[in-house]
Amino acid sequence: MKIVATTTAFPPYYFTQDEVLAALKTYWDKGLENAAVLERLHSRTGVEGRYFCRPLAEYYALDTWGKTNDVWIETALTLGETAISALLSESGLPPEKIGTIISVSVTGIACPSIDARLIDKMKLPTHIKRTPIFGLGCVAGASGLARAADYVKAYPDEAAILLSVELCSLTWQRDNISIPNLISSGLFGDGCGAALVVGDRLCAELGYGGPSIVASQATFYPDSQDVMGWAISEKGFRIVLSADVPTVVKQNLGRNVDDFLAGRGLTRADIGTWIMHTGGPKVLEANAEALGLTREDFSLSWDALRRAGNLSSASVLMVLNDVMREHRPAKGTRSLLVAMGPGFCSEMVLLEW
Repeated sequence: MKIVATTTAFPPYYFTQDEVLAALKTYWDKGLENAAVLERLHSRTGVEGRYFCRPLAEYYALDTWGKTNDVWIETALTLGETAISALLSESGLPPEKIGTIISVSVTGIACPSIDARLIDKMKLPTHIKRTPIFGLGCVAGASGLARAADYVKAYPDEAAILLSVELCSLTWQRDNISIPNLISSGLFGDGCGAALVVGDRLCAELGYGGPSIVASQATFYPDSQDVMGWAISEKGFRIVLSADVPTVVKQNLGRNVDDFLAGRGLTRADIGTWIMHTGGPKVLEANAEALGLTREDFSLSWDALRRAGNLSSASVLMVLNDVMREHRPAKGTRSLLVAMGPGFCSEMVLLEW
């Protein structure tokens, strides 16, 4: 089973961090008494600019969860159609070979789900199996890729599409001037990532290349539910973001990676490329410390963070897309794709080029 194609898609509005900061100083209902705090927090995110699904001035009118979720559905459909069309165009895959669409997001909801609406909108085959996943957060890009691989392992004559749409700007809470909300307003951006995973027999039939998905592993960390997630109310999504995230990473990631690789007769030295979720500076630094690596080992993740911010589940797919298109390793190189998210949990996907 191979990753045959990847892509990203973004909303049309892009603003520098300075432009976002200027808008946010007047955004909160109760005002922001100490704008210097906001400036300091934003300056430490490693983000230079981000994509947004609406002009900044229009966020003031999004004063109910219903309004923001309507924008989420509208934008998710646009980005999803763009991404799936790009995968099919680039690969030349006949649509009737799509066995499943796995859609992941943690920034909006829809019923019928986004994948159902896209099948209708794009006139895709009606027998596609749909798996919408909500609640995995940042880890869902890696988890969705692993679940796509599981599917085509069972159905090697078929293909699976993974679609991640995250519109993090729509989760801003105007009555919440907590430090986690101020941090998230400077860190998270909007965007979409997608991947086409194809079963072995279909790859042979159509002559597809691409990195093979060798194995994956999910790990749940007990008693860590308060580390990251959402507090959901009638007002929508209120960020839960603990300062303990880097500590949890340092305590667990190195051991998880070593155990996963050892089960396949490998060590960290056998990994030629690290494809890491762009969690933020402190998380990327914790990843490097936990694995005994350097900032340079995660240079593509740092660059993606700088260009677009943290895209939640789409982040690791953005880094994967950069590797696929501009930094393809030599044949035989092994890569490890890693993301972490609410639960708290991690997922690793071992690739071979």
